[in-house]
Amino acid sequence: MSEPLDLAGQAAPVDPAGQAAPVDLAGEARRLDAADVLAALRERFVLDDVTYLDGNSLGALPAHVPARVDDVVRRQWGELRIRSWEESGWWTAPERIGDRIAPLVGAAAGQIVVGDSTSVNVFKALVAAVRMAREDGEAGEHGEAGEAGEAGEAGGGSGPVRDEILVDATTFPTDGYIAESAARMTGCALRPVTPAEVPGALGDRTAAVLLNHVDYRTGRLHDLPALTRAVQASGAYAVWDLCHSAGALPVGLDEHGVDLAVGCTYKYLNGGPGSPAYLYVRRDLQPRFDSPLPGWNSHAEPFGMRSAYAPASGAVRGRVGTPDILSLLALEAALDVWDEAGVSVAAVRAKSLALTDFFLRCVGAYVPPGRVESVTPAAHAERGSQVALRCDDSGEVMKRLIEGGVVGDFRAPDVLRFGFTPLYVGFADVERAARVLARTLG
Repeated sequence: MSEPLDLAGQAAPVDPAGQAAPVDLAGEARRLDAADVLAALRERFVLDDVTYLDGNSLGALPAHVPARVDDVVRRQWGELRIRSWEESGWWTAPERIGDRIAPLVGAAAGQIVVGDSTSVNVFKALVAAVRMAREDGEAGEHGEAGEAGEAGEAGGGSGPVRDEILVDATTFPTDGYIAESAARMTGCALRPVTPAEVPGALGDRTAAVLLNHVDYRTGRLHDLPALTRAVQASGAYAVWDLCHSAGALPVGLDEHGVDLAVGCTYKYLNGGPGSPAYLYVRRDLQPRFDSPLPGWNSHAEPFGMRSAYAPASGAVRGRVGTPDILSLLALEAALDVWDEAGVSVAAVRAKSLALTDFFLRCVGAYVPPGRVESVTPAAHAERGSQVALRCDDSGEVMKRLIEGGVVGDFRAPDVLRFGFTPLYVGFADVERAARVLARTLG
């Protein structure tokens, strides 16, 4: 007789009669919380009795942020007014805050600029990637090219024109919309493929590939190092969307030689609703980064008011217009949590995996057999920081879960999503969520 398995694929305890033995999961949750090195961080956030497992959509509010924003509004804006661009550091905030995000995604300083939305940054990165790929073709594959902007959209080298963009077929819809628009603008064909199909789909016409590090719907973690190598070996450029990984797991942008990356800050970085996104441009590519959205903030002489555009050097090239200061400085305050002793991406990742493992165990123990199915990979190497469960009537089920004090979210047509932010989610939260889910379904 085969052993009963929980949703994590691990054998459940079996008593001598062959039946699954009862396990005190609530007691285990208390012991795990007592040993959690990040448990004290929970007090740094504004939380209540609700079990909040939707940090993969909107992170919780760090408790010190309102006072910091109040200072920005009342003193910096209300008293200093225009002087705050210099005296309060408003003008340099996009790069300064980018340098604070950099270690969370494995990047050295000077390669990330914060501003605009994820969608806008995807557009900048994707068009710039196509332009660089065509420059390479004109100069000889990955040879010397002139300053950004010298190559035409159609290219002119002797080899095949780089006229194809590959996009993750399972991507968040906006990335697909942006990729389609970028393809039209650059005269490229757009080919949707799954991440697993990318190595076989690459060719000498591929200019750029837009991929998600973690699938927003299933929580699957894709192989960033291997896929980046494959894309670059084909002569194309990789653009990574880090929205569901930054602040939850190691990324290693510099270590793995990623070309370009974008991400939001309102999920695991807890920057607040609509907080600005960020753009990573690898240092050696910055002189060639040709943004399709040149603005006065990215000009070499922003206050020169010249009619001709001359791009600034460094990551500043990724800027466009005036920064959204209120949201930007709320994000900067939120990042203070990462300065706490003992907080590291490695510690966060270890807890994330422990939380998601424990949730799958609890669901397997509590929920009636066959009622839900995990679509999130069991293997740690393939799992982000969320668990997605396929369930009939999932929209109605999530509505009832929220009424019962467990907040996750629903993705059409049949997925319940639960996000685990290790900075403030505990093991007791996980056990309670599984119990309420079982009661809702039972």
